[in-house]
Amino acid sequence: MEVKIGVSDSPRELIVNSEQTPEEVEALVAGALGGEGGVLALVDDKGRKFLIQASKVAYVEIGPSDSRKVGFAATSS
Repeated sequence: MEVKIGVSDSPRELIVNSEQTPEEVEALVAGALGGEGGVLALVDDKGRKFLIQASKVAYVEIGPSDSRKVGFAATSS
């Protein structure tokens, strides 16, 4: 699953591909924004840990990973 996090004062968003369920990610985000520690911690599918200060989180988008297709399509003439 793909998690996009908008960080205030940054023109780019942070994209984390995680093996966690949408419900687990939502619970982590809600806990961090609700004052339980003040840090949003997510682990990506490669085992890397991302720590984001909750006060800097502008938005969080939770959705399925983009499966980008590579190849050639047949065209009809």
